[in-house]
Amino acid sequence: QVQLVESGGGLALAGGSLRLSCAASGRTFSRYYMGWFRQAPGKERDFVAAISWSAVSTYYSDSVKGRFTISRDNAKNTLSLQMNSLKPEDTAVYYCAATERPANVYAVYGYDYWGQGTQVTVSS
Repeated sequence: QVQLVESGGGLALAGGSLRLSCAASGRTFSRYYMGWFRQAPGKERDFVAAISWSAVSTYYSDSVKGRFTISRDNAKNTLSLQMNSLKPEDTAVYYCAATERPANVYAVYGYDYWGQGTQVTVSS
């Protein structure tokens, strides 16, 4: 089992940047495929990005491709999401998630462990 804690959310202006972090504890971090999801008020939780065990493979939603970068540091048990060129529609609670068996890295059901989320608000 792994415990996940997100940080780094906050308020940003449109066009600005934020960097989210997810600290993992428990079982060996490198055993897990990791993902970022987000949920805006009244909407479903949506896929943002994912990264493979050793960071060889990364995946992005079309809405963030070219603006967001997912990365991980297995030595520090940390997952990151660099968010650039932010837009008001990026406003949401952002969650990190983990799975040992990535059946579908794009789907909520594909992950077994979740953090509590961190709020990102982008104003125009």
